[in-house]
Amino acid sequence: MDSKEIALKISNVSFSYKKGAKAINNFNLEVRKGSFTTLLGESGCGKTTILKLISGFLQPDVGLIEIDGVNQNRIEPDKRKIAFVFQNYALFPHLTVKNNILYGVKNKKNENNYKIFEDTVKSLNLDNLLTRYPHELSGGQQQRVALARSLVLNPKILLMDEPLSSLDTKLREKVRDELKEIQQKLKITTIYVTHDREEALSLSDKIAVIHDGKILQEGSPKELYFSPTNLYTADFIGHANFLKNNENTFLVRPQWFAFSDDEQQNDLCGKIEEITFLGDTTRLIIKLSGENFFSCEQNLTVDLPTIICDDLKKGNSILLKILKKWKL
Repeated sequence: MDSKEIALKISNVSFSYKKGAKAINNFNLEVRKGSFTTLLGESGCGKTTILKLISGFLQPDVGLIEIDGVNQNRIEPDKRKIAFVFQNYALFPHLTVKNNILYGVKNKKNENNYKIFEDTVKSLNLDNLLTRYPHELSGGQQQRVALARSLVLNPKILLMDEPLSSLDTKLREKVRDELKEIQQKLKITTIYVTHDREEALSLSDKIAVIHDGKILQEGSPKELYFSPTNLYTADFIGHANFLKNNENTFLVRPQWFAFSDDEQQNDLCGKIEEITFLGDTTRLIIKLSGENFFSCEQNLTVDLPTIICDDLKKGNSILLKILKKWKL
């Protein structure tokens, strides 16, 4: 990547809380300007610590953090041109939407600052909510106000720490779509933290899978889903079956199976242990039986179109062919 295209570069950064084990260990990441990058991992893997290091609330023990090529290690948080959207939005209950949005703007009467405010409010469809208070807003509206408060600061980088985690499923999907649309429209460099793989896959230009303070793999959502380089990423980024043949291990996603009419060498024989209706798809749990070209330490998880599963019953024998597999 050309250095002029890099908004953020983290080089060989390590960090420990007091005398404990390293929370971040030799961490390296490059973020392209205008991109949406997600740090994906389980709770406690170091995702939020990385955001705090980027924003300056924590200082690395070793390593370098650069924004637009400038070393940030000795720059105070309020001088870094970074905005932070917190998990709980952190809106002030006694302030109107307008005053919440303008809270961090130092010179509110400055013509340029007010134009940024007006443009931000318009782009987030908050025009008719400016006189309301946080308790009068829905969860999605509160999320947009928190986002607007960050954007009016005209940051170079926007940091978001699991901002959708408190929303119910339906609202989360709606706000997620809005967030992606806003980010693409404004072209603001965004670093997003989540443990939710669906959020990561749907929002991101690039995903970095974090485990024990390290990046295990980074790439586009499709690269990580279809071509993972390790077992952890393969399993964490989506439901996974791991099939073995001799010394080789293959990833087969639940959707990468189909019924087989006549047995071929690579087909799998088994019995249905469980059937779960999931709407458009039906999930089958299959216990392999007889002689198979592949072995599997656990039962197979298979997702098939519901329309072809009506006649299936628990205990039925089944013959499956593999449509796609990826060698790990």
